[in-house]
Amino acid sequence: MKTRKLVFLGLLCCFCATLTFAQKKYSKKQIEKLKSEAAQIVEANHKQSQVMVDKIFSFAELGFQEVESSKYLTGILEENGFEIEHSVSNIPTSWFAKWSNGEGPVIALGSDVDCIPKASQYPGVAYHKPMVDGAPGHGEGHNSGIPLNITAVLAVKQLMERENIPGTLIVWPGIAEELVAAKAWYVRDGLFDDIDMCIFTHVSNNLSVSWGQAWGTGLISVEYSFEGEAAHSAGAPWRGRSALDAAELMNIAWNYKREHLHPLKRSHSIFTDAGDQPNVVPSQASIWFYFRDVEYQGIMDMYAMANDMAKGAALMTGTTMKSKVLGAAWPRHFNKVIAETMYGNIEKVGLPTWSEADQALAKAVQKEVNSKDTTGLAMELSELGLPVKEPKSGGSDDIGDVSWKIPTVTMRFPSNIPGLQGHHWSNAIAMATPIAHKGVTAGAKAEAMTILDFLLKPELVKQAWDYFNNEQSKEQKYEPMISEDDMPPTYLNKDKQDQFRSALEKFYYDETQYDSYLEQLGIEYPTLKE
Repeated sequence: MKTRKLVFLGLLCCFCATLTFAQKKYSKKQIEKLKSEAAQIVEANHKQSQVMVDKIFSFAELGFQEVESSKYLTGILEENGFEIEHSVSNIPTSWFAKWSNGEGPVIALGSDVDCIPKASQYPGVAYHKPMVDGAPGHGEGHNSGIPLNITAVLAVKQLMERENIPGTLIVWPGIAEELVAAKAWYVRDGLFDDIDMCIFTHVSNNLSVSWGQAWGTGLISVEYSFEGEAAHSAGAPWRGRSALDAAELMNIAWNYKREHLHPLKRSHSIFTDAGDQPNVVPSQASIWFYFRDVEYQGIMDMYAMANDMAKGAALMTGTTMKSKVLGAAWPRHFNKVIAETMYGNIEKVGLPTWSEADQALAKAVQKEVNSKDTTGLAMELSELGLPVKEPKSGGSDDIGDVSWKIPTVTMRFPSNIPGLQGHHWSNAIAMATPIAHKGVTAGAKAEAMTILDFLLKPELVKQAWDYFNNEQSKEQKYEPMISEDDMPPTYLNKDKQDQFRSALEKFYYDETQYDSYLEQLGIEYPTLKE
């Protein structure tokens, strides 16, 4: 009996010690010292960041085809003690990487990895010069975000281990962001259920963060497929029922509808199947739409209208119709507490010091694409972004779904050139150059410092949730746009990637042989038009 009491008392002491450890208070001076040290570690690891950025750039993989990118990044994390869960949400290239140092705040760090069709471009060259004609390329800059997150978490992990700081770090990729076709599935499948907060990163041309409703839209991505009856287009056209006629009629109907859409709404479409050849009446045809609005209900209203038009087109042509949701993104709402905390760190980090070569490249690219901005790289830090007073239409990002599940912000970092049009070869020019490398290091410093703020001051996590529950979600509640039956369209882009993969492999970056990707490619930095 006495032995049992001693064991019990021993366990109780251990429990109390653990509880006290978990509640350890850090002074402001101690926290600032650790944050300063984290920034120094990030700076010391600049070379590793550069290699990661250049390596992912060289893979140039489209959404759902990020095979080499995911293998490379998870390999680095695994070597550093992270446990990797592969193929989450039944997406082969997806993964969640987790490292824990005991009970404490659980912080997720996310960013995208996919690239843009037909955006192949030599980095550091201030005019259009594809590496492989027609191939994909990083004309959005998604090669930089996960390297930034890895740099930041490895710096923080080093301090957590040394100082016995409790908490959990999770790194995850936004697979197929250009198709907005993964994050809503992550949320649906509960991957964020036990996470306290998320810091997302996205390439930009300044170091910034915002809170509240963001500018831009949410969307639903839907493919409508029609099926009819084939026939000889000349010999017996009356015996055919053209699925392409149905798809075209739906397209015409929607184009008439555009006249009556609110200016904040956006929609675009492409034909994904338009028949096989002119002398065969198409028995199958498909059209793929994005329907965007600044509000969830507006998106769903557009979706309902389009469904009715598709049914009408099928009735008019004697065909049948089915639809499939290929992606979804809620309008974004970012957390005030995280954003304000992060912006304090952004002010301490500041913008990188740009060289004359960096500015020469930026100004030459701006001139090449007739940009209104001809001043080169940003020299003044952006202010803290506040909630939009008047909604402004624009792009979408499925981080919106995550932002309605847990407290979330997007930190933008200065690895690209101002004034470019986006989704374009020109946006790839800076993304494997010192501009991208310096921007990633600056962003990683701000992110690492912010992670430490929330690990060392858990009350900030509570405050972030208070804003999420009592401000953000007070009137608007999250309703998924995808159902339990909707599957991520992981077949997309396979043919495109397969077409170019062997040609792109010849350009994969070999960091064991070359100091930088520019060196491997034999590019003088910067290369300008004569």
